[in-house]
Amino acid sequence: MTSEHTGQESRSGGKRGEMIAICSAKGGIGRTVLAVNLAVALSKNNHLQVSVLDGDFQFGDVGLAMDLHSAFTMKDVAESLEGLDAFGLSGFLMKHGSGVRVLAAPERPEQADLVTAEVLEQVCNLLLAQHDYLLVDTGVGLQEATLQVIEKADQVFLLTTLEMAAIKNTKLMLETLSLLGLRDKVQVIINRSTMESVIKATDVPDILGEELPMYVPNDFATVAGSLNIGIPFVMNQGKTEVAKAVFKIAEQMISRREIAVFKPKQPSLLQSLFHKTKNSASFF
Repeated sequence: MTSEHTGQESRSGGKRGEMIAICSAKGGIGRTVLAVNLAVALSKNNHLQVSVLDGDFQFGDVGLAMDLHSAFTMKDVAESLEGLDAFGLSGFLMKHGSGVRVLAAPERPEQADLVTAEVLEQVCNLLLAQHDYLLVDTGVGLQEATLQVIEKADQVFLLTTLEMAAIKNTKLMLETLSLLGLRDKVQVIINRSTMESVIKATDVPDILGEELPMYVPNDFATVAGSLNIGIPFVMNQGKTEVAKAVFKIAEQMISRREIAVFKPKQPSLLQSLFHKTKNSASFF
């Protein structure tokens, strides 16, 4: 209890935590695995309060990956948001054994419609007000909610693998984010970087125009086992190479960490560029 109060007091005066969006241009690449393991790795620093928002509002698996079960999800928050403050929101969060707090995605895909842009904005602000880090595990590609998260985030981790389709889609996503003026906050992470592939990990920087990507090695047995039992591998398999890679990312985040200050809300570039396509089934 003491550590939580200390953390909240340190963020008073209009300051907020750091928001990290974890994205990919293709499914099955490892967003959720990275989100939960990175959150736990960050929380091992006892002075940090870490939260995870399952931002795949249709098919989120963060709770499953952390073996968490809750009566409350983002649907319940959306329906109770009027007058809700940071203290009230904490009652909707699941607490993991590592100390990480999780706001689960709705239980059913159709409930994702309740998570409007206004709901997402307010929830992120409340979570940032009481945590040092907010990690958002997004949906695939450039869905409307994902675009909003990317725009708001301090840093974006864009995952890819060495598969041809993943590289192609990642390149397109990077080009789109460049057009939106958001490329500078994007860090490419090559997951399963040691897998057998026609494309080599050393080829990726040139293909994607990313000078210094991060690398997470391939370890199917460790990752699959971790997901099946719901225990992030950084907790019980910290000496594996895949866990060491996640700890390295966490260490780099902490070493450069700066607490941002809430900024006056500006007109959304994403809204202006993508509002016209809101009703297009091919895009959203």
